[in-house]
Parts: sequence; C-alpha cells; structure tokens
Amino acid sequence: MVASRIGVLGQGLRPLGEPLLRGDDLGVLHGDGLFETMHLRDGRPWLRLEHLARLRAGAVAVELPLPPDADLVELLDDVAAGWPAEVEGALRLVCTRGPEGGGEPTVYATLAEVPAAARQARRDGVRVATLALGVPAQARPDLDWLPTGMKSTSYGASTAARRWAARAGVDDVLWVSSDGYVLEGPTANVVWLDGDTLCTVPARRTGILPGTTVAWLLAHAAEVGCAADERMVTPAGLRAADGVWLASSVRGAVVVRSLDGAPLPVSARTGAVQELLGFPLP
Repeated sequence: MVASRIGVLGQGLRPLGEPLLRGDDLGVLHGDGLFETMHLRDGRPWLRLEHLARLRAGAVAVELPLPPDADLVELLDDVAAGWPAEVEGALRLVCTRGPEGGGEPTVYATLAEVPAAARQARRDGVRVATLALGVPAQARPDLDWLPTGMKSTSYGASTAARRWAARAGVDDVLWVSSDGYVLEGPTANVVWLDGDTLCTVPARRTGILPGTTVAWLLAHAAEVGCAADERMVTPAGLRAADGVWLASSVRGAVVVRSLDGAPLPVSARTGAVQELLGFPLP
C-alpha cells in the first residue's frame, strides 16, 4: 500500500516526499516498534477503540511509552480528514521506540487506498499452503521473556513467508506448529466453520495475534445463525471443515479455496459473513 497521506504526532500532515525518520530510529535499526492498521470505511476507522487497546497492550508488554489515546485519535483524525467516503482506506498507526540512545517515541500515521489485490481476494478467494513454524503450538506463552500477541514492526518472518508463498505459486500461507497445529497467517487469522459453529485458534494458548476482525466476527456469530468457539485445529481439520476464511483488518473475510493444493468447500454462509463484517465486495 503506497501511502497517499502521512501525518506525524504533533505536526499534522506532512509532504509525502519529506523524510520523517532519523537514520538511528530503533524502528528502522531493530524493528523495535508497534503498529496497527485500520479499515477506513465511510471516512472513519472501523474498530478504532479495539485497535488502540491492542496497541496499548503491546506497548505495555515491550515497555514502549505511548502518548495518550486522545493524542493518537487526533493524529488519526487529522490524516483521515476529508478522505472520500466512497473510497476504502487502510489507515496505519506506527509507534517506534525513537532514536538510538534515548528520546521520545516516533509516532506517525499513513493512509492509502486499499489495494486492488485485497479487494480481488474478497471476491475470488485465495490459495493457501501450510508452512512449518518450528515451535510447538503452546510453547510461546510459557516464555515469560517473549512478548506475544502484538503487531510488531519486526516483520522479517512475515515478509519471508510471503516471499515463500510467491515462489510456491500460492496467495498466502498458514503457519503450522511443530506438533501439527494450524496457528495463523502472516497477516491474518484463520476462521473455519464446523457445522453451525464459527471457530478460530485461541490466541492466549498459542501466542498468536488476537485479531480485532475475527474477535468482532465471533462476537456477532449469532447474527449469521452460528455459535462461536476457540479451538485447536490441524490442516486435516481445516480440510474437513464446512468453510475456511482468512480474517484481517483490510481484507475482511477471504475464502480459502484450496489448502496445500486440495480444494476446500465454499460455505453457503460466506456471503452472510462478508455482509456482517461490512466489507464491500467488488
């Protein structure tokens, strides 16, 4: 997503071509920072409070001082002001630890139109492959030194997985633990339908990112005639499901049409799920 607007905390909108980060910013040097991306619909960020709550929880975990929520909201409002209501936006809030050697955190926001590829994925679905992560499913929460469940700017593993997917000829991946359980994708949670129950992977037990979109979907599952549950699942379990989706803030609920080359059924509830989430279809 190429930014069309950039704003800096306390400075408002800045020219797109103007440098914003110092060369010794720890977000650049070490990936030491957090971010959240919100879906801008009708000119307003969807689930803004939930995204800010997740950002603040992550900041506590990594001891990153953040400005008050009111200041962050003001920055987001400045960047989103006047955005055309009919254009989907991806509004990203980034907070790094700031310059090496100490100093204030660097806080800025970007806004771009949701890419055509994301809108196409909602319409056509995606082909997904599993990819070994190399750790047991429930190992990470037991490591009290390792913060989990946050959107870090340290994105090396995620970008490596996406490059692997491109080489493998698939659209996305799902990480699988060393003991055989599906965890999450590089930028999405997995949701599946078991009979009349919408399921997702438990974040607290596995250390995966607690998705804002999937949490909202499961909280409103009754509106599409479903119960909701958190469960562990294997790739074989997903292949036996009545429908599988990838859920994320910008793409919404995207149908997984194949897993490791095996076709998956498209649930009759797909349209209702997508309509419930309120993401426009092409």
